[in-house]
Amino acid sequence: MVLFVDMDEVMADTYGAHVEIYNRDYEECLTLEACMGKEVWHTVPENRQTSVRNHARNRGFFRDLNPIADSRSVMKALNDKYEVYIASAAMQFPNSLEEKSEWLDEHFPFIPWQRRILCGNKHILRGDILIDDRSYNLAEFQGRSLQFTSPHNIHTTGFERVDNWQEVAEKLL
Repeated sequence: MVLFVDMDEVMADTYGAHVEIYNRDYEECLTLEACMGKEVWHTVPENRQTSVRNHARNRGFFRDLNPIADSRSVMKALNDKYEVYIASAAMQFPNSLEEKSEWLDEHFPFIPWQRRILCGNKHILRGDILIDDRSYNLAEFQGRSLQFTSPHNIHTTGFERVDNWQEVAEKLL
């Protein structure tokens, strides 16, 4: 069985990085709780939204992300059971191509480069299961769709949901 796994907000904590960088840059105390149901840039003053939206354009942003809790151990077990591919929309931010590959080498070395799909649109994916945080990627997928919970998607419905990697393990291992 072929399993596709998204990176940002599934394996890598981009949301937390946006909050951390915002707090550092503006000496604020923005919390994840304050962002629930929205993108980070929607929770900050309008004159700071472009700055937050541009975090991902800064060199090092994708390279320095923290792995989501338990993602490494569960992904290792999934890799032993499934044909696992990483599928990440990386074309929007050109720096992310190299940085995401380096990040995977460090944190998920058991996923070889041949199983990394860094693309612009995921509608081309054909397989059995997709784990993603974005409903627009899941809506196009022909197989089983698992929506990984992130602060921005807590109000999204219509997809089988997993709140963390332990729930992924319960459903797929």
